[in-house]
Amino acid sequence: MGAVPALRVAELRDLLLAPAGPLTRVEVVDVTGSTNTDLADALRADPTSWPDASVLVAEHQTGGRGRAGRSWETPRGTALTCSFVVHPPVPAASFGWISLLAGLGAVNALRATAGVAATLKWPNDLLVPADSEVEGWGAARKVGGILTEVVTLPAGQPPAVVIGIGINVLQSADELPVDSATSLALAGAQHVDREGMLVALVAAQLEVAQRWRDSGGDAVGSGLADEVAAVCSTLGSRVRVELPGDGSVGGVAARIDHDGALVVVDDEGVPHRVLAGDVRHVRTAR
Repeated sequence: MGAVPALRVAELRDLLLAPAGPLTRVEVVDVTGSTNTDLADALRADPTSWPDASVLVAEHQTGGRGRAGRSWETPRGTALTCSFVVHPPVPAASFGWISLLAGLGAVNALRATAGVAATLKWPNDLLVPADSEVEGWGAARKVGGILTEVVTLPAGQPPAVVIGIGINVLQSADELPVDSATSLALAGAQHVDREGMLVALVAAQLEVAQRWRDSGGDAVGSGLADEVAAVCSTLGSRVRVELPGDGSVGGVAARIDHDGALVVVDDEGVPHRVLAGDVRHVRTAR
């Protein structure tokens, strides 16, 4: 594809940064290895450097990361790659919902802004429908992903959380690293660019986060758990969950538990709770 326009940093800051906007800090860097790593390192060095509701955006990531150490590769200027910092005033026991709630916000932003039928694959992949099937993915393709990291702060301070979100926006088919991936452009989104996607993503993330905070971190009582379930395409399907080592669990993804764990019911009717931190892959099974 041809040259893509750079993000308009001044305009984005005017729009998103307080007092006119909802964020406390907005930074855009040209190139970095990983926005998540940059923020985690900065917070450990100075916990006040990145306050609650701040975001770091990269024009290009050279070492983007997914779960379980997997890489996230995108050509320059084709993807939205950003990381949010939150200091959630809720019990740490509620943190298991953060990735799923970030997924809900991302799905809401994708549906409203790009007009694509986005869904969430538990625990952290953003999917859109496809015309053909890929083994392990069915008739869906990955358009984005989420990586959350809890950052322990010094002097007994409550932990911070870094929420990394990557969305493929403009890639052509030959710019995608695997056949299970796609971009918004390939999925039929019209008139969507990285700036518009960022603005929509910020608004959707903050709306979900505020409701969660107002409930004291109660995703179930606030109704957010039901909304996550409604956009989670994993539920109701047969899956094979690959665990560390050679272990796996197969069956029907029945529900998301009170703490964000996936409950898979095997063919003998036995439920298995699967925590996001214990999972290597969740594959569609037949």
